[in-house]
Amino acid sequence: MKNPDDNSHSHVFDFSNPIAERRTRQVMWLTAAMMVVEIAAGTVFNSMALLADGWHMSSHALALGVSAGAYALARRLANDPRFAFGTWKIEVLGGYTSAVFLMGVAAYMGIESIARLVTPSAIRFDEAIPVAILGLAVNVVSAWLLSTGVGGHDHDRHAHGHGHHHGHEHHDLNLRSAYLHVVADALTSILAIAALIGGKYFGASWLDPVMGLVGTLLVGRWAWGLLRDTGRVLLDAEMDAPVVEEVRDVVRGLPQPTTVRDLHLWRVGKGKYACILSLSTGAALDANAVRRALSVHEELVHVTVELLHVTPR
Repeated sequence: MKNPDDNSHSHVFDFSNPIAERRTRQVMWLTAAMMVVEIAAGTVFNSMALLADGWHMSSHALALGVSAGAYALARRLANDPRFAFGTWKIEVLGGYTSAVFLMGVAAYMGIESIARLVTPSAIRFDEAIPVAILGLAVNVVSAWLLSTGVGGHDHDRHAHGHGHHHGHEHHDLNLRSAYLHVVADALTSILAIAALIGGKYFGASWLDPVMGLVGTLLVGRWAWGLLRDTGRVLLDAEMDAPVVEEVRDVVRGLPQPTTVRDLHLWRVGKGKYACILSLSTGAALDANAVRRALSVHEELVHVTVELLHVTPR
């Protein structure tokens, strides 16, 4: 947290990551190209597993596109005074929007897979298998590209000097989530390859739509998780975060008897929070002293303190 006695401060709480932005764009175009190939091949070769993998890759391409756009937009508007607490939530809003779209994609994949189970049709395995293997190769390359930008400077591996450890992550969580999603894409590609090989060599053509349903569950689960996490941030549902109790502990530890009248806390960046704290006390206490006490918590980057001095009876 900044110097608690300094009343001049910036409201830019998250800074651009040019390496992550560049890698995200590269993987986005690579994935989008492979997505088009897989969806086209799945349609032409009549493979629901390929279609499922292609649509799953579309979810990944969309998420990366939102991330890349958010990087650029947040950087361009970072100093715009209209954004009272910075532009980080542009990325969060984009993630929520893409999650709504992905729910529709998952529903489409599920309906198509069930239709293929009810009414089977011939699959051109010899053409579909190489395309699925190519999709897996693209996922591996994408994971490598993103993994080189995920590392960064990771503060969550050490404890703060005030004697306790936080699990807050200070590296680019958006890029890390994209990396984990690429790994999920690779898993879907493996399922598609397994279904096609099973159908070609063992006559288990039913595996293709079944793996399509598995892909549906993967996309739906990821979309639901994204809806939940982004919705929580957008609605400021942070009052169950560990830092809330830590703020109360600091107040209880003040040398002057002090009561928390009201407390509001919300996220303004990756692992960063703003806080409004209303206190009542009968002792001599000033707001700067409270801010100094709270400064041990580095995740609190914007603290407003309101004091109500109560005359002892």
